[in-house]
Amino acid sequence: MQAEIITIGDEILIGQIVDSNSAFLAKSLNTIGIEVSQITSVSDTEHAITKAMEAAQQRVSLVLLTGGLGPTKDDITKTAYCRFFNDDLVSNPDVLAHIEKLFAQYVNVPINDLNRAQAMVPSKAVLLENQFGTAVGMWMEKNTTVFVALPGVPYEMKSIMSKQLIPKLKNHFKRPVLIHKTLMTYGWGESRIAEVIHDWEVALPTHIKLAYLPNLGRVRLRLTARGDDEDQLKKEVDQYFDRLRPLIGEIIMGFESDCPIEEQIGDLLIKKQSSVAVAESCTGGRVAALLSSIPGASSYFCGGIVAYKTEAKQDLLGVPNDLIKTHSVVSEDVALAMAKGVRERMKSTFAIATTGNAGPTKGDSDAEVGTVVIALVGPEFEYAERFSFGKNREKTVQKAVNKAMELARKMLS
Repeated sequence: MQAEIITIGDEILIGQIVDSNSAFLAKSLNTIGIEVSQITSVSDTEHAITKAMEAAQQRVSLVLLTGGLGPTKDDITKTAYCRFFNDDLVSNPDVLAHIEKLFAQYVNVPINDLNRAQAMVPSKAVLLENQFGTAVGMWMEKNTTVFVALPGVPYEMKSIMSKQLIPKLKNHFKRPVLIHKTLMTYGWGESRIAEVIHDWEVALPTHIKLAYLPNLGRVRLRLTARGDDEDQLKKEVDQYFDRLRPLIGEIIMGFESDCPIEEQIGDLLIKKQSSVAVAESCTGGRVAALLSSIPGASSYFCGGIVAYKTEAKQDLLGVPNDLIKTHSVVSEDVALAMAKGVRERMKSTFAIATTGNAGPTKGDSDAEVGTVVIALVGPEFEYAERFSFGKNREKTVQKAVNKAMELARKMLS
C-alpha cells in the first residue's frame, strides 16, 4: 500500500523552514507497512492545494496533508478541503470548548474571534483531537482514497499522528508487513563496501532489498523486507545480516536502533571506569559536543579545549614551539602533543586530539587543504593518523569528527 504527503506553506518553498514533518510521517507510516511514494510541497493557494489532492487521488489510497490549518488569512487548507469535497465549514461545539479551555489554562491573552474560528471545520470530516493546539486533524474520504489534514506545528502533528491516526489507519487498511533494519558502518566508502559485499547482495531474495545510505565517512546499510509473516521476515533479515558480518565486520558499529556511537563510547568508558578529554583545532569543539550530549556524560567526559590558533595550542595545551616549527601545526607529532596536553590538564584516562587544515586557505601549515591528523593517547598507547578529506570545508570538518569518534570507539573496544 502506498501513500503521499502534501506539505502546504510558502515558508517551505522559499526555504525559510525545513520540512521535518514529512520525515516523521513517512517513518511512522512505514512502521505499519505503508510506503510513501511521493512528497509534494505546494503554496498557500486553493488552486495549488486542490490540484495536488486531485493528482494524488489518482495514484494512492492515502494522502496526508500538513500545514495551513492556523487562524490567519494565509491558512486556507480547510477552505481548499471544502472545495475539494464539496462541503461547508460549520462550527463544532466540542472543538470550540477545547479551544476555550486551552486559552483559559495556558494562554495569557484573551481569546479572540480568529481563535474561535478554529472551531470551524468541514461538516463531513471525522475529527482528530489536537491535545496541544487549536487546529484539529480532519479525516475525509473520496472514492477509495483517504485524505487526512494535520496541523503543521511539529509537536501537535506528532501527537495526533502517534496517538490517533496510526491506530485508525491500522484498523482501516489491510496492509502488508514491511520490515526495515539498518546497519551502521564507519570508515569505508559505499563503493568499497559494494565491491566487498557484491556476491552477498546479489544473493538477496526479491522480497528483500538493500539500500546504501552514505554520509561523510559512514555508510548505513538498510535491508527492507516485504511480505505477510512478520516473524519470518525478521528472521530472514537477521540471517542475511549475520552472513554480512564476516565480510565487513571490522567497520560495523551496530544497528541504527542501537545507541549512537557517542553513547557506545560512553558505555565503554563507564565499563572501564575511565574518562576522556578532547583537544580540538579544526573540528572546533564538535567532538566534545557529541561526547557531552549524552545524559550522564559527566561521569566519564572530563572536558575539552578548543585550541584553534597556533598560540592557543602552545598556551593552553603546552605544545612546544620547537615541535611546531619542526613538524608543522598539522602533523602527527603536534596532534599527539595536543592529546597528551589535554590528558594531563584534565587528568583523564584517555584523550583525543584533532588538528588540520579545513580550508579554504592553508593557514599556519603547509599541509594541503583537507588534511586532518587525529591522535589518541591512553595509559598504554599513543596513536596518530593523517587523513585527506577533500577540499570542501564543511565535509572535511564533519568527516574528521566522524573519524575521531570511530577511532575512539576502536581504541576502547
